[in-house]
Amino acid sequence: MEKTIFDQKPDVEVLFEFNGSRKNPAADGYRPHHLVTGNYLTTGVHHYYDVQTIPPNGTAKGTITFITPEAYPHCLWVGKKINIQEGAKIVGYATILKVLNPDLLGECDA
Repeated sequence: MEKTIFDQKPDVEVLFEFNGSRKNPAADGYRPHHLVTGNYLTTGVHHYYDVQTIPPNGTAKGTITFITPEAYPHCLWVGKKINIQEGAKIVGYATILKVLNPDLLGECDA
């Protein structure tokens, strides 16, 4: 049986902050793009703690499970803020609270 992103453990714990540009709340399981380095945009699955949805201008803590973490090793650290995007539109930010995947911990050149 092939593993999917839904079978993986979360890569990071974050504070989600949406900026009001979405028309609808973001539901648990939302899969936007994330700008993890200056030139690498990847998809990740959001899971929210204690809430099922976050309003368009709301905040919540939770986790992100990235689809391709092996493509950008050592590029995340506590305090780093990454874009949450729908295409080119930035809909919010995720501030890293804890890096759960040790392969991602560190500062890369990109």
